Amino acid sequence: MKNAVNDGVWSGSWVAERLGVELVGDDGLPALLGLALRRNPKRAHLLVSNVLGKHVPQSPSVVYDHGFRLGRRVAALLGAEAESAVVLGYAETATGLGHAVADGLGPVPYLHSTRRPVAGVARAGGFEESHSHATSHLLLPEDAGLLAGDGPLVLVDDEFSTGNTVLNTIRDLHERHPRRRYAVVALVDMRSPEDTARLREFAEGIGARVDVLATASGTVRLPDGVLEKGRELVARHESAGCDAVAADRPAAAPAPPGPGGTPGAADPPGAPARAPHETRRPGRVDLHWPPGLPDGGRHGFTPSHRERLEAALPAMAARLRDALPAGARRVLVLGSEELMYAPLRLARELELSTDAEVRFSTTTRSPVLAVDDPGYAIRTRLVFPAHDDPADGPGERYAYNVAGGGFDTVVAVVDSVADTPALHAADGLLARLAAHVPHVLLAVVPSYVPPAPERPAMLPEPLRGPAFSSYAPEEVGWLLQDLSDVTLEAPTEEREEAIQSGGAHYAESLPVEYQPSEQYQELFRTALEASAARLARAVGVVTETVITERSPRPVLVSLARAGTPVGILMRRWARFRHGLDLPHYAVSIVRGRGIDANALRWLADRHDPRDVVFVDGWTGKGAITRELTEAVRAFEEREGVTGFDPEIAVLADPGSCVRTYGTREDFLIPSACLNSTVSGLISRTVLRADLVGPHDFHGAKFYRELAGADVSVAFLDAVSARFPEVTDAVDGAVKELLAEDRTPTWAGWRAVERISEEYGIHDVNLVKPGVGETTRVLLRRVPWKILARAGAGADLDHVRLLAEQRGVPVEEVGELPYTCVGLIHPRYTRGATGADGKAVNV
Repeated sequence: MKNAVNDGVWSGSWVAERLGVELVGDDGLPALLGLALRRNPKRAHLLVSNVLGKHVPQSPSVVYDHGFRLGRRVAALLGAEAESAVVLGYAETATGLGHAVADGLGPVPYLHSTRRPVAGVARAGGFEESHSHATSHLLLPEDAGLLAGDGPLVLVDDEFSTGNTVLNTIRDLHERHPRRRYAVVALVDMRSPEDTARLREFAEGIGARVDVLATASGTVRLPDGVLEKGRELVARHESAGCDAVAADRPAAAPAPPGPGGTPGAADPPGAPARAPHETRRPGRVDLHWPPGLPDGGRHGFTPSHRERLEAALPAMAARLRDALPAGARRVLVLGSEELMYAPLRLARELELSTDAEVRFSTTTRSPVLAVDDPGYAIRTRLVFPAHDDPADGPGERYAYNVAGGGFDTVVAVVDSVADTPALHAADGLLARLAAHVPHVLLAVVPSYVPPAPERPAMLPEPLRGPAFSSYAPEEVGWLLQDLSDVTLEAPTEEREEAIQSGGAHYAESLPVEYQPSEQYQELFRTALEASAARLARAVGVVTETVITERSPRPVLVSLARAGTPVGILMRRWARFRHGLDLPHYAVSIVRGRGIDANALRWLADRHDPRDVVFVDGWTGKGAITRELTEAVRAFEEREGVTGFDPEIAVLADPGSCVRTYGTREDFLIPSACLNSTVSGLISRTVLRADLVGPHDFHGAKFYRELAGADVSVAFLDAVSARFPEVTDAVDGAVKELLAEDRTPTWAGWRAVERISEEYGIHDVNLVKPGVGETTRVLLRRVPWKILARAGAGADLDHVRLLAEQRGVPVEEVGELPYTCVGLIHPRYTRGATGADGKAVNV
């Protein structure tokens, strides 16, 4: 492949020569892509698109047409199914591209993911981007049914590097709303053959068709050690001041590539040299944006929205044209992070209606090294603070290839949420632009906010024993609805196949309750006797920490059901040691769907949210911790209620995910050994649309028929009986703990990611770390294998027994941060694993 474009210098040659990175594939790749280096611990190089309208200023017609033509190809591929399609674009880089694809596809709705939470809009999904500098994507459609149809889903990104983001998205959405067909669309497909095969196997596993379309395809060849070499190269240039010089380069330097990737001149041919200019106050342009028209696809953009926009574009572009200074010859329309489509359409309309040369690009949160070399894709960098009050806190933002681009006018287009004092500050974006460009204009698009949801009906009082659960009524109130009369149980193997194929969410059914053998019950009794004092000490430590740091009279809210025995024990300790009679409730939280918002609403109506302390048994990799944090934040924004602290208090935190814990050791908590018979005879919680309405609590069952095997109260009594003997030890441990740095390291999450890749699972949800989570895998899921830390002793006796009964191999591992890790079968079907549920080694 030649490294030149139109006899010029390829904008990837600088990186290729120094790091040995190669683009291999279609001849058109160098025209579409350049290379740069970025400050990212996950991937050193950045593929810089010349036609995306993000890092490289480009003709808006070129940018839009690339997306529109891909949309026409998708329409031809889908045929008659195209009319029922939904298009989903990825934040931040592909929000405009995805919208252009939707335009080309036809009158179909469009939605893009977002990293900006919005008050009052419920999350319809979310996923992680493995190589990105900022990972969490939210899906916030105004119409909750937008993603629930069975027509094709078209996923649009600027590039496919590994395909992991696509896999994560389809897995999350297919689990919620299965469909038969997906189309995956990008400007460039740079996956390896292994990644291509993985997507194909995944599609077969869920029983869906997944087509891939791209403008060009190839692979990136990376030599060994490229990540470390890239870090060293970035560090060397930054320490030498090269990056800063590039960012402040005077305006007469060469411009980035023009249409098709051709290097352009700093100013139009024949233009006189420009003298340094005085900084001027940016002028505002009132676009007269149509009232109620969404500013993009964050909450959905329908065909009727598109009709309104098309009708309004000529007049809005005319207002921009009339605001340009006399003699403007080279104009940049600059979008803002996720706001790409509206500025792109304005820029394209302006390009068609003026003699000036118009270019389009967008600011970004992606940190990239700037090097003033024609063989490098990022020539200059403007740095300014974020100006839209981002959910992840303040940080730097960037505009690339603007300084030195030969522009005499920049039109900055932002939404109203981003029109803040930080935008207008002395170090803000507008000031940075004004230092390099003679004329700066500001156009503000109103940020669309969907109407507030209806207020829910009055919620019922909590359920209590003995009518619901075998616990005494004062021990816990269950903010749940009773589904005891509904048949919800399904065989473990049937559930696993449905969950992994995306045919059902795990919370839509219940596993058949495991009936322990006499041998296993004896093992439970032995474990309880051996660990009761250890448990009592952990209960005391975590309760004292809560009372000292969180609230002198906390409202305990346990996450049903594993957290509920712990919440009762904490309540008992507070009464034993302080004479406190603490309120305690149990609520439902579901991975991927969040906490029961109606339960939070009930709590906020009756208690000060600042007193609420969420309680769970243990942490694994921290998925529920993350889920709760996001769910509480979304609830508070939607309801206008503040004060809930999403920090969970746990007995054991082996994953280092929280600050409030009794211990960080990974040991056997006997309540993990059993299901309902150690949890008040209550099932796992259930969330299914036909059973749980928008104003209902989540559901659960009370297994009254298992009363003969119930050890729930016996477990609590055995631990509580040891409180007097551990009092002194608790006092000493709390004193030490409060003096320590307990900042979560998330070491468990990193270990799970490593194990997921090492064992070829590629899904962290199928890796369950710690004794408690491993036990759950063996009791409720279809296990593949168990990883046990070499030398682990009696804490794993019950795990070994269950593994033997399920026919699951136990593999000893030398380096393991947990006592054990359970791996769920990554490609489970009853044919592959055995209808009896016993694992087959693969």
